[in-house]
Amino acid sequence: MKGMNVYIDNKANVSEKAYIGDNTKIWINSQIREKAQIGKNCIISKDTYIDFGVIIGDNVKIQNGVSLYHGVIIEDDGFIGPNATFTNDFYPRAFNEDWTVRGTLVKCGASICANATIVCGNTVGEYAMVAAGSVVTHDIAPYSLVVGNPARHVGYVCKCGRKVTVNKCPHCGYEIPVVMEGVK
Repeated sequence: MKGMNVYIDNKANVSEKAYIGDNTKIWINSQIREKAQIGKNCIISKDTYIDFGVIIGDNVKIQNGVSLYHGVIIEDDGFIGPNATFTNDFYPRAFNEDWTVRGTLVKCGASICANATIVCGNTVGEYAMVAAGSVVTHDIAPYSLVVGNPARHVGYVCKCGRKVTVNKCPHCGYEIPVVMEGVK
């Protein structure tokens, strides 16, 4: 089912059984499987794969080369950077017919930067930011900035995305609603 004013590139492959919200744009070489749900005002960039049953909220931007597999949920205002990787199986084997999908939840406003890997079974908190190339192996707290492999907490970010050391962002004035431990 397609909403109003949806753009689908003629070289995209979108199942008739997928739900696409109003004003969403799906670009070249994207594949959207059956029962995928994509909200309003989303951008699904080129060379993306959205598996069956994946849920994407409103105002989400999925950049080039991203694959979202069954079990992934991206809440409203999420950003998924180019070539970010998501898994959905803790024990992957090509011959294993008895495997369990492990979900991943990316909460409202969170950003997964370029080439980051999100191991399944984890939650990335509201407005958190996973730095480019990082590997997430555990839950990430809201407004946290994580870097590295494995991803480790190095600070906090504002809703506007800038690194902060106090609860009130000096750039936009937003008051960050978390206790900022260990900030220097």
